[in-house]
Amino acid sequence: MDWLAAGVRSVCAELELLLQATRPIPLDIRLRIAPGELVALVGPSGSGKSTILRCIAGLHRPESGFIRSGNEPWLDTETGRIWPPQKRRVGMVFQDYLLFPHLTARQNLTLAMNGGSAAQCRQRADALLEQVRLAGLASRYPAQLSGGQQQRVAVARALARDPSVLLLDEPFSAVDRTTRERLQRELALLRRSIDIPMLLVTHDLEEARSIADRICVVQAGQGLQDADPETLFRAPATARVARLLGAFNIFHGGRAGTEDTPELCWGSLRLWPGKAWQPLRSGPVDWFIPESDIVLQHPDGPTTGETENRIQGRVVECVPLGTRTSLRVACAEAGAVLNLDVPSHRARRQQLAVGDMVRLRLLAEGIHPLKPE
Repeated sequence: MDWLAAGVRSVCAELELLLQATRPIPLDIRLRIAPGELVALVGPSGSGKSTILRCIAGLHRPESGFIRSGNEPWLDTETGRIWPPQKRRVGMVFQDYLLFPHLTARQNLTLAMNGGSAAQCRQRADALLEQVRLAGLASRYPAQLSGGQQQRVAVARALARDPSVLLLDEPFSAVDRTTRERLQRELALLRRSIDIPMLLVTHDLEEARSIADRICVVQAGQGLQDADPETLFRAPATARVARLLGAFNIFHGGRAGTEDTPELCWGSLRLWPGKAWQPLRSGPVDWFIPESDIVLQHPDGPTTGETENRIQGRVVECVPLGTRTSLRVACAEAGAVLNLDVPSHRARRQQLAVGDMVRLRLLAEGIHPLKPE
């Protein structure tokens, strides 16, 4: 059954918010989410991610700021305008589902609907359940459903309100890894039918990376960087952001050379970085390189090419992790240790072990300068 034919309204309105507070929970964040866009909030526990969702839903009031859904001013502390939670068309999905245990899947949905005859609500509920791949299970109670099925009912119930924004608070954290990956895939498919802003809170960086259009890194209530996943993981703004994203290869060096041909002084090494370094002045700088831009060269491969950023190092840690092997390579000339992953079949073929000398190549475009904290 077609989603819109079942009577679910498509609401195309941008969500914009600016939240600031010093207590009881500090906040300093600004976001703009387009219709159909999914933005993920990531950061350590206690960083204020769920509080941001509660502010949008009207369950927590910041000291100052505004929240707008299209032309609807949900919150404006400057004018004193505050819409109550029941007036804001918000769909929320929690990690604990919060389904009514004495109601069937269909009844959980119809209870959340705003108007319509009993027949219309039933038709829309069944269409939503079919959309989340629960066709035929409308008459089951939550206790008769698996954890993944209960979570899909919770998503359908959130959409049953005809929301203008969908908020997801760690929605897949309570299920096993296999179910979580399946639900992530289903959310990615479901997005094609939803033209409203979506905000996802998650601790799973890979989850955010795989399904979000943009990721906002939050710490202590402050939005540190907001970018698409490719930009964020390859070019974090600061060392602080890089560490929050689980990055290891953060180093200190010095910018030298000319504007057209910059050089990076790293210990006794000279590296040739990419175009991002051209506008920078000479002097000390922190820099980062993602593991994907560190290439383990074959011991019998060519050694020529002065712009390849070739370095040597000794393996100080070699840990097989299923299909990949984690390496830590100490580079004496730089006085630093590089972290990288290689396919386990390659590590076995080269018989890599602790103590081995290896040759690496640092890709120029992957060498990224970091702003001062």
